[in-house]
Amino acid sequence: MDTDSLLITALAEDLDGTFEALVRAHQDRCYSIALRMLGDPGDAEEAAQDAFVRAYRALVGYEPSRILELRLRPWLATIVLNLCRSRLTRRRDAGRVPLSLDAALPSDLEPHTTEARGPAGTVEARDAAHDWADLLMTLSPAQRSAVVLRHVDGLSYPELAVALDRPEGTVKAQVHRGLAQLRTAFEAARQREHEEVNA
Repeated sequence: MDTDSLLITALAEDLDGTFEALVRAHQDRCYSIALRMLGDPGDAEEAAQDAFVRAYRALVGYEPSRILELRLRPWLATIVLNLCRSRLTRRRDAGRVPLSLDAALPSDLEPHTTEARGPAGTVEARDAAHDWADLLMTLSPAQRSAVVLRHVDGLSYPELAVALDRPEGTVKAQVHRGLAQLRTAFEAARQREHEEVNA
């Protein structure tokens, strides 16, 4: 039995005694999702904390049988994403510009390049990760949430469909289009940099 299954069973039996273990097990991933959605560490921390408050309030109202049916990872991701969407809407309405996101995306999203060597290669890799993170913030919230949950949080497509409340085919398409948009924008930015250096 995996950790989440054990947590679900324990939550159904003793919510108050187990909730702290739930927070410890999932606080990093909830923060990571929020950070990549919001691009601001302070906002992400608040969103992750609020997510656990909402999760606790929901669980208090659930019968044990309903708790036992939860798919914990997508359920928590849904709560975090809903909070992030609310914050993004408030930002937009207030005219606040999203911050740059200084968090690296996973390596499978980075362009295929030769292996970095030495200090220059390390700096180049860090700059590339920064660029990827900034580009992630340019995706629509729907594409960003699909890409983040799939490639940052590691949800399977069935879990992604549950978390986003969309058909599996739709989330696959959103991930595919989001990644394609990221790669195209990244390569265009690199081409511009190359042209500026050689001008």
